[in-house]
Amino acid sequence: MVKLTDLKAGVARVVIAPELGGGIAHLEVGDRPVLRPWDGDASNPFTLASNILAPFSNRISQGGFDWAGESHAVEANLTGEAFPIHGDGFQKAWSISQSGSQAQLMLLNGDIGPWRYRAVQDIELSETALEIMLTLTNTGPDSLPFGCGFHPWFPRNAGTRVSFDAKAVWLENEQFLPTQKLYLRDSAEWCFGTERPLPAGWINNTFSNWEGTARIYQNRDAYPCLIQASENLSTAIVYSPGKNTNFFCFEPVSHPVDAFHLSGSPGLKELAPHQSLKASMKISWNLE
Repeated sequence: MVKLTDLKAGVARVVIAPELGGGIAHLEVGDRPVLRPWDGDASNPFTLASNILAPFSNRISQGGFDWAGESHAVEANLTGEAFPIHGDGFQKAWSISQSGSQAQLMLLNGDIGPWRYRAVQDIELSETALEIMLTLTNTGPDSLPFGCGFHPWFPRNAGTRVSFDAKAVWLENEQFLPTQKLYLRDSAEWCFGTERPLPAGWINNTFSNWEGTARIYQNRDAYPCLIQASENLSTAIVYSPGKNTNFFCFEPVSHPVDAFHLSGSPGLKELAPHQSLKASMKISWNLE
């Protein structure tokens, strides 16, 4: 049986699943979900309400990457995926300590491809917000590019609307890798600057130069909320298979998909041994 940890503040409750990649199983206010509730499938981490992405976000193509004159192999880490995806933090058990409405989760054995790292999540729940601070520390012998992010899954219903500001969007190919960057000033169909529904069909796109806030509007089936991310999470990935699914993802992350092979390696941060990277996400709501 999976051990879960509850934090409560007023009518707000978050349920943490340390053994399942340090993820979140539930976030609810009263009887309404803020995040899509976990369905109890411990074999699939992407049925959780939110996942941690470390030491990189999304996919890396070409079997790895070159950095500072060295080639680094990174093997696929999920069955059915051609490329490594989302690092290994979401696949490992984390330890947890709790005090009231706060918790700290630790992962001491981050280990994928060339990366060796330690990760800490400091989680705090209040009556009107959930805040997570993620700290990654390079414990390996080499300076390497690091990335990170958060992968929350939100309810999707007939009333779901989204608004956020960004400057550009990446189109993708059949392997979910970036192909073309469009500037939103010239691509109104991709703009979410004002409240609007998600596309009826597939969306799985990276929005660059995201300003760091997004609003999610819901009907009575779910709780509306505001997402705020730290300045270094300036990329947002929006994912949903279509209108007939009960979820969508709005992922605050540090870099575009396959940034390791994009010009300038946008959003990746080089960490020398023992150096750290911090990033945070806050999900807040107004009590009705």
